[in-house]
Amino acid sequence: MKVAVIGCGTIANAAHIPSYMNNPEAEIKYFCDIIPERAQAAVEKYGCGTAVVDYHDVLADPEVEAVSVCTPNNVHPTISIDALRAGKNVLCEKPAARTYKEALEMQKVQHETGKVLNIGVVNRFNDSVNLIKKYIDDGKLGNIYHVHASFRAHRSIPGLGGAFTTKAIAGGGALIDWGVHYLDIVMYCCGDPKVKTVTGEAFCELGKDMKGYAYTDMWAGPPKYDGTYDVDDSVVGMIRTEGPVISLHGAWAQNIGVNECYIDFMGDKGGIRLQYGKDFTVYSSEYGALTEYKPVFKMRDHFQNEIDAFIDCIKTGKKLPSHIDTVIITAQMMQAIYDSSEQHKEITLG
Repeated sequence: MKVAVIGCGTIANAAHIPSYMNNPEAEIKYFCDIIPERAQAAVEKYGCGTAVVDYHDVLADPEVEAVSVCTPNNVHPTISIDALRAGKNVLCEKPAARTYKEALEMQKVQHETGKVLNIGVVNRFNDSVNLIKKYIDDGKLGNIYHVHASFRAHRSIPGLGGAFTTKAIAGGGALIDWGVHYLDIVMYCCGDPKVKTVTGEAFCELGKDMKGYAYTDMWAGPPKYDGTYDVDDSVVGMIRTEGPVISLHGAWAQNIGVNECYIDFMGDKGGIRLQYGKDFTVYSSEYGALTEYKPVFKMRDHFQNEIDAFIDCIKTGKKLPSHIDTVIITAQMMQAIYDSSEQHKEITLG
């Protein structure tokens, strides 16, 4: 299957491109990037494909069946929609879009075209996450009444002053960049329960004084002090669903020097703490005694799992858990948190 990678930055090189290269049923025909040198560097590094600057050149090629959209958030909807209308199947990196409204338009066009539109919520292909889902589905934790997500870092604002910290490009900060994964894991493991109410506050504090922001290292750096910083560097929220109550506390940057990246699933029979991207611990009781154990299993690369599933679903017509119809609820929840923060009140969704 001929595929193209649109946007040849960090996530493309770290995940999408190697995973396509490792899939015997996929062949990368194009590397596309608005920076010509970056597309050409991919051709030279991976020894295949053609470098192009304009993604319309990719969409005009009838041989291309699928594309990965690995660009900044602001062009996710435009490129994905154009690709769908050109008859291409799409894997668009998370978040689907900057706003819920944009995500709804993407979903609408997917329905019109019937082509695949999956969003890069890669943790739905994570072996650890899927094992937790089995624990919950099998009733081992009993009734899940509360789930808490913590995605907190000390001083980890990415590319200060650049695309990540510019709302017009990214749509938001810590919540839309990191929180999207945590919320999606919670919804997936708990069976995508219907959301009723959302309340939250998003803070833009530590990055406002860009030259005064102290840090040890910066991914997606270096800082651009003449750039923009108008996104959230921390967020708190609570979501009531028809299943569990979800609470969250996230921060790119906080004046607490501890990184806390975990999700707690709390049931009346047992609980699980997932260390994000890693393994998990199960807590319960037996025969009047408290128990604690950590399952040991082989974890495959979840990006490889995601790409393999994407190629397979195009061939088989199988609808994946990462389909826009399923994960659009995450876009709606994040939008509601931002709306709640702006209005300083709870938002009712259903």
